[in-house]
Amino acid sequence: DFSDLAEIQTNPHEAELLLNAADVIAGLEEYSEEDCQRILECLEIIVGGQLLDLQRFGSEKEGGRISSLTSNEELDDYAYRVAGCVGTFWSKMSLAHLMTLSPEKEKVFLEKGIKFGKALQMINILRDIPEDLRLGRCYIPSEALAEYGLVPEDLSSDSNLEAFRPLYDSYLDLTNVHLEAATDYIRMLPDKQFRLKASCMLPVLIGQRTVTLLRTGNILDSNERIKVTRDEIKSYARKLLRALIIPGGVRRLLEKNKDN
Repeated sequence: DFSDLAEIQTNPHEAELLLNAADVIAGLEEYSEEDCQRILECLEIIVGGQLLDLQRFGSEKEGGRISSLTSNEELDDYAYRVAGCVGTFWSKMSLAHLMTLSPEKEKVFLEKGIKFGKALQMINILRDIPEDLRLGRCYIPSEALAEYGLVPEDLSSDSNLEAFRPLYDSYLDLTNVHLEAATDYIRMLPDKQFRLKASCMLPVLIGQRTVTLLRTGNILDSNERIKVTRDEIKSYARKLLRALIIPGGVRRLLEKNKDN
């Protein structure tokens, strides 16, 4: 019973989720034992990442001193724990129910699935720097910032954008490497699995476009919210449907849309 915890939530949606937690847990009964194991395996990793977040950026630090990750290794581990592991879960569920690959290709598929998830999380991190800083959180590692003569607090002012941009662009480049793995992942999906391909392609298309916008936007200005518009998303949905029907359409759309 999470009713006491629900009462102190400032977000009504989180309170509602806590009040209905029993229904969520009961929903596991609808899945096979094997699928439950896959779900719980993924959940355990995500919860571990959230616990690390609380240790590094506890609520007592919100609005006060800015705390940051230390190294690129911590950043990569965080991206895996909160999103890369979801790529593994998605891949395992697809292999269990929708497709078959040789053992060698399965290994590649799982590895690219992890990078798929990491790509989307890196985009979130690189897009939300001002918002995270307001909460006392900096996911840009302090060691990397120090190489450019910066500290986490410097990212609170867009006057430091020029000094920060080379490091920031290097993380965009890394994100593009992960996105390229995501496009390889999509190419490994069976052509007949239209819904599976579509569900993977749309976040990649949006991610590619977001990276392009982040290349030129003032990513330290809290008043400049960089995001793909609803109209652009609708346009991608239309292009996506055509690409799935036309031979070679998926490859061409992903190639044309990527950040250059």
